[in-house]
Amino acid sequence: MVHIPEYNGPRVRARELGLPLGRFKPGKYNAITDVDGILVGHCTLIQGEGPLRPGHGPVRTGVTAILPNNGNIFMERMTGGGFVLNGAGEVSGMTQLMEWGLIETPILLTNTMAVGAVSDGVARHLVERYPGIGDEHDVIIPIVGECDDSWLNDISGRHVREEHVYEAIRNAATGPVAEGNVGGGTGMVTCDFKGGIGTASRKLPEVMGGYTLGVLVMSNFGKMHNLRVGGLPVGEVLAEKFKGAPKRGTTYGSIIAVVATDAPLLSHQINRLCKRVGLGIGRVGSYAAHGSGEIVVGFSTANIIPRRTQKMVYKLKLLLDQRLDPLYEAVMEATEEAILNAMCMATSMTGANGNHCPALPLDEVRNFVDACKPIFASVKKRPHQSSAPASREKPTDEDREGEVTVSTARPTQVRGAEGIPFPTRPVPEVEPGGEPGGEPGAEQASSTPLKGSSSGSPSGSDS
Repeated sequence: MVHIPEYNGPRVRARELGLPLGRFKPGKYNAITDVDGILVGHCTLIQGEGPLRPGHGPVRTGVTAILPNNGNIFMERMTGGGFVLNGAGEVSGMTQLMEWGLIETPILLTNTMAVGAVSDGVARHLVERYPGIGDEHDVIIPIVGECDDSWLNDISGRHVREEHVYEAIRNAATGPVAEGNVGGGTGMVTCDFKGGIGTASRKLPEVMGGYTLGVLVMSNFGKMHNLRVGGLPVGEVLAEKFKGAPKRGTTYGSIIAVVATDAPLLSHQINRLCKRVGLGIGRVGSYAAHGSGEIVVGFSTANIIPRRTQKMVYKLKLLLDQRLDPLYEAVMEATEEAILNAMCMATSMTGANGNHCPALPLDEVRNFVDACKPIFASVKKRPHQSSAPASREKPTDEDREGEVTVSTARPTQVRGAEGIPFPTRPVPEVEPGGEPGGEPGAEQASSTPLKGSSSGSPSGSDS
């Protein structure tokens, strides 16, 4: 019989282990609920033990509900988007989300075989609350994401019912979010350790806009030897300690991530933000295997798109594309930490057929961190210090024209991704006998008005 190391010490979040988790500070709760108006609730189902008996158990599953706009997302919709890194998974309702760029239902997370039941439960809940759906109002397609928990759960028994959806929605609240073996993450596995629900947030400095961004994951991917914890190759060492221990071998697993921010983003910008979630997933050790589903859903709370309005034109706030970089970095950091929080807070679990999934041994992680602390201590991070003075970095509605250079231009003074300053001055024509533009002195000539012209442009006289 193979001995499986067990670690029964208290569970703490990743940040409490002293891990290097990026340069931006988390919000008050270090959770997606740090974004104003976001509510999260769970319904957890744990029943039975022993051999798998389809329809009877053991049951290790549940439902997690994310409610934007304090639950009133149907009448007051928000801009949304998403990204599929690898599509061996499903998020129902995502086709319409990507087409319209709108979030108009709660977002639910559960196991693969429960997507239909959860979608039906959300639809029933919304119809009860808004009886005009399908008549006075348009129909709805709830957003429901899934991962495969069949190694620990009787997934084909389809134990998730409508009442469990209602319970998750009813339990939704702001504040701290339960993590690990809860809700849709109850039976999930990450890098051969217990995974589940995890969340984290970042608060940008005021000089970068002061926006808040949060990520919640249902983490169920990976192999132990690929695991990286705060950039440290913890998985390679732990793989030796857990050598021979039973692991799920028929599936790589998946991950669903939900991103929320109060930055005023349009749908295409949210799509781009969701792409960077994949970088955070990769930091923990994923390579998005063939059979894995890495799917991301995102939304912004900054603009409300009302379902009812007499207006023909509706004004939205918009963050310039050149201001997105800090959000890209923040979402990568928050994703990595959310996954690690899921693992750090999850406890070991035995499920169907006696399959046992150990918890991440936090004392081993602490040993790694302690060994690297001298290196960490030598790096002084200043998250609020930017590469330019605050006067240049602070967002402004001012859009000046005139002579600018790439090195001194504010983002609003730079055209597109190329970084070309404007206005651009036409290249002067070479006069007969003059020096070609590439010779010394050409740069000076390009800034000198041509003969017979004004303001540096060719003469307007007839030739």
